[in-house]
Amino acid sequence: MTASSGLKFFSTPPHNCSYLDNQQAITLFADPEATMTNMLYNQLSSYGFRRSGNYIYKPQCENCEACLSVRIPVNAFTMNRQQQRVWKKNQDIKVKRVAATYYQQHYDLYVRYIRQRHADGDMYPPSVAQYLSFLFSDWSDTQLYEFWLGEKLVAVAVCDVLKNGLSAVYTFYDAQFEQRSLGTFAILWEIFCTQKIGLDYLYLGYWVKNSPKMAYKRNFSPLEILLEQQWRPLADEQ
Repeated sequence: MTASSGLKFFSTPPHNCSYLDNQQAITLFADPEATMTNMLYNQLSSYGFRRSGNYIYKPQCENCEACLSVRIPVNAFTMNRQQQRVWKKNQDIKVKRVAATYYQQHYDLYVRYIRQRHADGDMYPPSVAQYLSFLFSDWSDTQLYEFWLGEKLVAVAVCDVLKNGLSAVYTFYDAQFEQRSLGTFAILWEIFCTQKIGLDYLYLGYWVKNSPKMAYKRNFSPLEILLEQQWRPLADEQ
């Protein structure tokens, strides 16, 4: 991997897979003691690595390649009927970009979201330290987008700016507005934001074919997957 020449990598011990029942997972991490830059992060992203705080990682499981990096080529994207309805329904929401730092109002929304939607996951219980170490880093070009419905903050999207696209790090929202499909709306907004700033791709992290948690990503078409170090249309591989 020429992009990471001299960079060491470490594997975790096997642990329970977050996406597939009765499966063991192994995660490959870039050396956390190495000097990381946004440029190196961009290069590693092209090989399917993701960011969690200051840590750069990717799945590296034995005898399993179910986790596939996915991205949307935004200039080829077209909304399906359901997405058109979601987009139309949320036109009264205003989006505002703010500095990538801690806001108490963001954290309060994050806590409610984790408690309501992910109380069975490894991010529960939420804490300020966990929130900061998960979403922010010392070297990434990170942007925060607030979604406002009148005077109420209903969602926050955390994105990293890469050389050729945006990376959707995480989105959390007010679960009481379930009928608005705020998760879908946030991705649609990120797609159009990526187009507007002249970049080509929205990176959505990993997709696992047999994981219900990941099924929503398949609804964004066309979707590309990283397979054997080549980005390919998902439809060609199914």
